[in-house]
Amino acid sequence: MFGWSGAEWFSILTGAAVKGSGVLAAAWVAGWLLRRRSAALRHLVWTAAFAAILALPFLSAALPALRVPGTGAVLPPQGGNFQTTATMAGGAGTGSAVDGGGIAVGTLRRGWLPDWRMYLLLGWAAGAGVALARTLVAYAAARQVRRSGGPFPDRDLCATLARSLGIRRAVDVIGIDAGSMPMTFGARRAVVLMPADACIWSEEKLRMVLLHELAHVRRGDAATHLLGRAAMALYWWNPLAWSAWREFLKERERAADDLVLNAGERPPEYAGQLLEVARGVRSSSVMGWATASMARRSQLEGRLLAILDSGVNRTAPGRASVMAAVLLAAAMIVPLAAIRAQEGAVAGVPADVDAAILAAHVQQNFQALDVAAQSATRLGEYDTARKLLKGALAVRGEAAGELSVEYGVGLVKLAEAEQKVDVKSGGDLYAQAAQILGERREAARALTHLGLAALEKRDFAGAFEYFQKLQRAAPAQAGTALMWMAVVRQEEKNFDEADLLYGSAIAAEDPHSVDAAVIMQVYATFLRAQGRADQASEFEMRAAPIRKAHAKPAAGLPAGVYRIGKGMAAPTVLSKIEPQYTDEARAARFQGTVVLQIVVGTDGLVHDVHLLRGLGLGLDENAIEAVNRWRFKPGAKDGQPVKVLATIEVQYRLF
Repeated sequence: MFGWSGAEWFSILTGAAVKGSGVLAAAWVAGWLLRRRSAALRHLVWTAAFAAILALPFLSAALPALRVPGTGAVLPPQGGNFQTTATMAGGAGTGSAVDGGGIAVGTLRRGWLPDWRMYLLLGWAAGAGVALARTLVAYAAARQVRRSGGPFPDRDLCATLARSLGIRRAVDVIGIDAGSMPMTFGARRAVVLMPADACIWSEEKLRMVLLHELAHVRRGDAATHLLGRAAMALYWWNPLAWSAWREFLKERERAADDLVLNAGERPPEYAGQLLEVARGVRSSSVMGWATASMARRSQLEGRLLAILDSGVNRTAPGRASVMAAVLLAAAMIVPLAAIRAQEGAVAGVPADVDAAILAAHVQQNFQALDVAAQSATRLGEYDTARKLLKGALAVRGEAAGELSVEYGVGLVKLAEAEQKVDVKSGGDLYAQAAQILGERREAARALTHLGLAALEKRDFAGAFEYFQKLQRAAPAQAGTALMWMAVVRQEEKNFDEADLLYGSAIAAEDPHSVDAAVIMQVYATFLRAQGRADQASEFEMRAAPIRKAHAKPAAGLPAGVYRIGKGMAAPTVLSKIEPQYTDEARAARFQGTVVLQIVVGTDGLVHDVHLLRGLGLGLDENAIEAVNRWRFKPGAKDGQPVKVLATIEVQYRLF
């Protein structure tokens, strides 16, 4: 926890701010619904709300993440909190073909925090520190008064009144400066602080004041006061919290008044004595932040009206009600604290990978490392991605066990990362994953790789068996599995069975899906090799409109983005990365062209990409990944760099 980055703390605290506001709003609704019930019950609601918002940031830091899709629009992302700042620019239409491309990852910000977030956190911490310090000073002052004050003379009256309220232990009553406001103080063992001149009050006035303060002791208000103050210190900036604090104090005093009236005091006399006390004593500006004071003038009018209203519900909630409130609050706040925003496509790489892995171990949050590894892969940082996924695999093993589905999925992810570094690696990891996952759908990638590896080794029986397992494990990929079985038979020169399997593969797929188009194209390649060109052309023509339907061109040309044309200097490539062929495409002898639409920014980077025409079998993703790492001399208009829309063609050819 203490090794976390500022970005992680920023996400935790801002998430708590959003969730805390929701909790306070819910408490307002509950208070309104309970307006006909007792003040004690409404005060219980506010106490539970303050306890909840105080616990939120600590629970968020301690609990495993609960990912909820759609929360990213409300909550800041946190998954190890590895973020980037992305500049997105959509585009439409086509321009001249230019080498270059990329996806929208923007500029990766490293270091502790961007300035505005750092200053916001420091401002929050400073305000919380001031509020907490003020409460601690008040608490220290009250403790000093408690130690230095003398015992109050009329102990017998206090003991009698305490027993009448159901207080079993002896309650200390301490004399303080004359003219001071009567107060209750002490979180663990509350005491009553009475002005020294109270000994000359009338017996009726003294009894009613002592009853009120003992009611605070009976209810534990000195402790809940400090709880509320701690919550206010953390949420000092939130107007909802200050409004809730006023309601908390109001309902607390009314609940204490109700206890006094339930003890047998007559409302008119009690109201008169309360008014007299409010007029005749002074509040302590120092100790007020740590004590429950008897009479705040700002609340006096409402309290007097409530005291004199015979129709007010004065029932105090029993232990069962309190326990129910605690359990309900816990049931709501624990999952709320665990909720994190579902990460979107734009995420960043941690500046300190080791610290990120350590934080993920503490939180048992392997998803954070998975997301960071995806970003590292997009940026071409394959070694970093591999290290992050190794860390994620270890967390999966700790959280779910090394024979769990989660661990098997982690092995598949790590194997894919290993292949990015060395295309011939990852086999052992895939084999281990397949052994753990068996014939579950999560095993599909591992079974495909193992089948292709066996095919490359000319182990046709082994390859066919793996693809049969794929068909059983992932029925949704039955068409693809049958296609690979056909490829195996094709390599065995068993062309008749291959032909039948290709037909079954096409029949098993949704005729409008991308997978159907891929199978048709692979089948067309087979047909041409068999001298059946007319049939091959038929399937190629059937596949073309399917691919077109699944293209994702930009919706329109954004402001500030230009098409290449008259008066424009087109971007020129400064460096580029060649896209990799996938094992699947190579095994299927798959060829073609991927067409991408990109926006080249004034910084020479690609800030947007759209797929105009795809191929499948992983070639589209590899094209985007490679083009994303290309760098350009920006396009220009009238000698000034501008954002330019362009089209990239990535050709895949087998020689």
